Amino acid sequence: MSNVILKTEFNLPGQTNLYKGKVRDVYTVGNTLVMIASDRISAFDHVLPEGIPYKGQVLSQIAAKFLDATADIVPNWLEATPDPSVSVGKRCEPFKVEMVIRGYLTGHAWREYRSGKRMLCGVPMPDGMVENQKFEEPILTPTTKADVGHDEDISREEILAQGLVSEADYILLEKYTRELFQRGTEMAAEKGLILVDTKYEFGKDPNGVITLIDEIHTPDSSRYFYIEGYAEKLAAGEQQKQLSKEFVRQWLIENGFQGKDGQEIPHMSEEFCVSVSERYIELFEHITGDKFVKEDVSDVMSRVETNILNYLNN
Repeated sequence: MSNVILKTEFNLPGQTNLYKGKVRDVYTVGNTLVMIASDRISAFDHVLPEGIPYKGQVLSQIAAKFLDATADIVPNWLEATPDPSVSVGKRCEPFKVEMVIRGYLTGHAWREYRSGKRMLCGVPMPDGMVENQKFEEPILTPTTKADVGHDEDISREEILAQGLVSEADYILLEKYTRELFQRGTEMAAEKGLILVDTKYEFGKDPNGVITLIDEIHTPDSSRYFYIEGYAEKLAAGEQQKQLSKEFVRQWLIENGFQGKDGQEIPHMSEEFCVSVSERYIELFEHITGDKFVKEDVSDVMSRVETNILNYLNN
């Protein structure tokens, strides 16, 4: 589909680096980062071959809203959004861990639990829980931050022992993670949603201040359930209706792909990609309370490049 951003190859004035992540292309211009949220989608640490229309716009606009709404908790990197799919902000030195926090036993945590494990990232999980049940207190389950391949579960003790983060910094990361999750939980509840789990990434700005980077509370980094029907579905052992990309993972599993060696990514029809797009837009409208305005994507690459250049040249 030509109306999606699958890859960018811009040559920006003063550009010194281009980093391509699973979903984002990040250009370094001096001490400024220009982050383009592409329409790529990843699952099981693989980038899928087809793009999802408007996905980048959804991610950028949700993240901008939540970064603004949490700036009183921790400073963040964002300075401007010159295009619906573009975020511009200060360059930070990222920590080599991602702070994952889980309020409910679902997804990866449930898959581990179901296999018999009762410890995740050094955190005990009590016996007798069922899928999608709420933990008494949210648990922190950090991962390593892999440039390629899989992010790996890691415990607080291992992070400190390996010197990935100093103890003083890690105490702050834990504090910020819990406070951000609490704020996100409250904001979701106002919209009839449950923030189930999420991840945060942090770095240090040029002055050494711990700063929230990347995105927060988007469907790529977070999982949401609907409050309505949650208790009934839990009691009946039924799957929760959720707003996240877990349904993409489930579709891949049903079609024989879990990212393992020798497995092929199944064909994604245009109809399927549009249905995924609609789920992303649905989440945007639910979590923000705003109507999603589809930007003109007839020549999306030119639009993005023009808006970035206009911003940098002003």
